[in-house]
Amino acid sequence: MYDHHDEHVIEAIGKSRIVIRNGEIIEVGNAIITKCPLAERFAKPVHLITPDAVRENFSNRISVFGMCTNAREVLGSGEFVGFGASELISAGLKLGIIDCAIIASDGAGTVIVRSPGLVQGIGGRMSGLVKTSPLPGVMKKIEDEGGIVLDPENARIDQPAGVVLAFAEGYHHLAVTVATAADAAQIRAICPGALIIAVHTTGITREEAEGFAATADLITACASKWVREIAGKKALLQAGTAIPVFAMTKRGKDLILDKLKATDEQVFLKGARLPFAGDSQPSPLI
Repeated sequence: MYDHHDEHVIEAIGKSRIVIRNGEIIEVGNAIITKCPLAERFAKPVHLITPDAVRENFSNRISVFGMCTNAREVLGSGEFVGFGASELISAGLKLGIIDCAIIASDGAGTVIVRSPGLVQGIGGRMSGLVKTSPLPGVMKKIEDEGGIVLDPENARIDQPAGVVLAFAEGYHHLAVTVATAADAAQIRAICPGALIIAVHTTGITREEAEGFAATADLITACASKWVREIAGKKALLQAGTAIPVFAMTKRGKDLILDKLKATDEQVFLKGARLPFAGDSQPSPLI
């Protein structure tokens, strides 16, 4: 049974603002870009980003895996994106490089997870979560898989607080996703050794990109021109071309390379001046 507190706000697919209440999509805003190579590869592809196409994609997510409802599936396997945040975190957990990850889940907010399947099930299917409400069914599934919910009463998203709780629970090799440079700086102060992954960067300011470049280990470029220009030029390694991921530190670079070493897939490597742009990019970069 749902109540009036059940509301979830997501910015995704070109930073469209989607509001889901009681399992129903009640609002879809306009995106700030029109095309995204990643969105074109979704299970329900979005070729031209319009409110109707975004609504159709999110309706599919709700019906297929229960996003933003108590029916939410939290486990996943396989890779959605080769060098996505959840794929890199899952690789780090499998390889023993990190011992837990602090991510955000619809229906639970900030969570601490140790299972690669939980990381993929939650993060591989969800990006740009701005606000969520507690869903008991979702939180129970996460806890049954060994996850820890930061704030079961409110499902608040607070990544620095998640890092503090992870420390208290005895974890020391942390990976954490952040959507603001302020969170990245605060986490770096709390836990200098944390592996910080900046996500959801479409449309950020130049100052925000500079902040991420100074504090994060890995930055997903999304459709950000500033991340490409500022972080790209300083990066030690770039993974992917359509939606690049920039490794800003040796630890970030090592995680990408260790993931590559562990795979049986064919890989093409090439030295180049960064950032390197392929033929397919989000449009426009913003």
